[in-house]
Amino acid sequence: MHPDFRRAFNAAFSREKYASFLSTIERDFPGELDFRVAESPVFIDRAFREKLQTACDAIVSKVAAPDFREATERAIPAAQRVPNENRHTSFLAIDFAVCRSASGELEPQLIELQGFPSVFGYQMYLSGLYRQRYDLPDRVAFTFTGQENEEAAFIRRFGEVLLGDDDPEEVVLLEIFPEKQKTRIDFAITEKYWGVKTVCITKVIREGRALFYENGGRRIRIRRIYNRLIFDDLNNFPGLETDFRLTDDVDVTWVGHPNWFFRISKFMLPLLSGPYFPKAGFLSHYMGQFPADLDNYVLKPLFSFAGTGVDLHVTPEKLLAIPDPENYILQRKVVYEPVVTTEDGSKVKAEIRMLYVWPDDAPAPTLLTALSRLSRGEMIGVRFNKDFTWVGGSAVFFEI
Repeated sequence: MHPDFRRAFNAAFSREKYASFLSTIERDFPGELDFRVAESPVFIDRAFREKLQTACDAIVSKVAAPDFREATERAIPAAQRVPNENRHTSFLAIDFAVCRSASGELEPQLIELQGFPSVFGYQMYLSGLYRQRYDLPDRVAFTFTGQENEEAAFIRRFGEVLLGDDDPEEVVLLEIFPEKQKTRIDFAITEKYWGVKTVCITKVIREGRALFYENGGRRIRIRRIYNRLIFDDLNNFPGLETDFRLTDDVDVTWVGHPNWFFRISKFMLPLLSGPYFPKAGFLSHYMGQFPADLDNYVLKPLFSFAGTGVDLHVTPEKLLAIPDPENYILQRKVVYEPVVTTEDGSKVKAEIRMLYVWPDDAPAPTLLTALSRLSRGEMIGVRFNKDFTWVGGSAVFFEI
């Protein structure tokens, strides 16, 4: 990535400084951090940044095309279609593996993409904390705002999408049992910086098409929902009774409408082609004529989240046994290149997530920031990186 910034960071790194870094998070948000934070951010040089942006521009062009909604109608399960869909998604998250090309250059390779919010608030806080505690150089930035005060610019731009013209008290972050979610630190940060409370769907009160929640003995109208709830999570509670269901026709503005979670998803992978997009197709399109080098492919269910159901070891027998092949993607594997040098000289793999916001009246989304995840395991993710160091969630600083 950027060797000069890496050498400087590692020279200044100590385990005591890292422990102090974590204790600051615990002090600011006691008991809220429930996943591993990596020891280091990722430093991206200008050349790799340009490749990332080229790949993202191609995806944005596809998502913003006039026929995109028509092309992705099948992506939304009939029983999970939510009324009152807005014209475009409010958020876009694009995940890339850092790989090495046949010519020997580092390049991004698309892994997945989501029309769903990521941990925007937490990422702003974490990136700012890395800068503060590790005295990072002025020649790097964690936002794409082009302004000197990155945190202030981030708060304003994200707030424009999150709040719109509504009173923060009438905006809620919607989840299911939020106190049990691993991302709950982001909920606390969202409330601290934008005044938006997190409300469990079990606590939402419906009266006709109006929704309410209670706070301090007061019943407050919900005008705007910052949606962090997915149907996969709801399905984990099959007998759950709620006054409000996601599929109800209600008088609210969705920030992150649930339908976009399906439209901008693995469903899009077969629609993309180019040097940064691994070959992908719906399993149903292969009609049993699978690639000869099937061991170089990965199977992904369309309707899953956080890596669940992904099969890295595909065989023809497994594929032929799937009853609904139209709901699976067969994608060529990418080989992560270990690129982040650790304190002991070993290297770990990195994944970069580019994070966009899209105001309702804007013609296209705006790139706001990025996050990274570091890994030593077979896949990126907590369950594949237990008991390792220099792995976990992290920030990205781009050379400017």
